[in-house]
Amino acid sequence: MPYKERDIEKQYFTIGEVAAQFNVAPSLIRFWETEFEELRPRKSKKGNRLYTPQDIDIFRTIYHLVKERGYTIPGARDMLKQKGPQLKEKIDVIQSLEKIRKFMVTMKKELDAIGKAQG
Repeated sequence: MPYKERDIEKQYFTIGEVAAQFNVAPSLIRFWETEFEELRPRKSKKGNRLYTPQDIDIFRTIYHLVKERGYTIPGARDMLKQKGPQLKEKIDVIQSLEKIRKFMVTMKKELDAIGKAQG
């Protein structure tokens, strides 16, 4: 049986890695931890925060509500309590559509460039 190399997925991310992924300050993440009970990362023996992919999904939902949709923190908290799982699905769909749109815009630019070069 041939050896098949597995893709290694990271189980934990530091606060700096999460902050870089969303282009926010680590202090914002720490603040949201105090405001949203759903966002509770594990802590190492040294006290460093360790975020799981599930924690990052929760953060992504909060980020979408507060930064992209303009909800207040209490409003976002209420939405999470009422429609948590439904929100995650909607956000996943929105992100997929944004990727498709970006791809389509890139394709259009390339086709326009080819058309200008030929015409």
